[in-house]
Amino acid sequence: MASAVKSPDRSSLLKQGVLLEYFTIGYNTIEGFVAIGAGILAGSIALVGFGLDSLIEITAGGALLWRLKKEARLGHAITDDDHSAMERRASLIVGVTFFLLAIYILAEAAWKLLTGVAAEESTVGIIVAALSLVVMPVLAYSKQRVATALGSKALASDAMETWVCSYLSLVLLIGLGLNAGFGWSWADPLAALAMLPLIIKEGWEALEEARDG
Repeated sequence: MASAVKSPDRSSLLKQGVLLEYFTIGYNTIEGFVAIGAGILAGSIALVGFGLDSLIEITAGGALLWRLKKEARLGHAITDDDHSAMERRASLIVGVTFFLLAIYILAEAAWKLLTGVAAEESTVGIIVAALSLVVMPVLAYSKQRVATALGSKALASDAMETWVCSYLSLVLLIGLGLNAGFGWSWADPLAALAMLPLIIKEGWEALEEARDG
């Protein structure tokens, strides 16, 4: 195969992608531990689960960071076959994290609906959810823009996972707010279940990309 030429523009885009993934990993590390800690203190399954989702996103971010840094390091030496192999591996990891996220949501929602467990109010949880609702859409859009310019389906899948996180931030914020204001513990799991079709669809498409290359 002929070498895939890395233009200055592509080099710049790769650097942008690397920075976005570093930010994803750093932000989600802080968010994850804060959410899990606040969730344990409040007895909130949703908040603990949101923190676990952040840890899942770290895994996906690590996969994309590896993929982007490898292309940036290889430079002109990278071939079309190398590019396809990196895309497949990154897509596989992102696809698996989508399904892990779906399993988490299903298990959490079922548990909350069956047990009727109501968490205590969590001011920290509300702040975390509100902050993520601002940060995640901007991060997702930035990843999507770079993914389109690079022609990276793996990065596009990762961007979609960040969009999913944005939605989960909204779901968590609504759930914590309704629980705090009205004691409606069922609102959060029902809203989360409504997200499952999109998560499974995106996960399946990522796995298809990994298989077909």
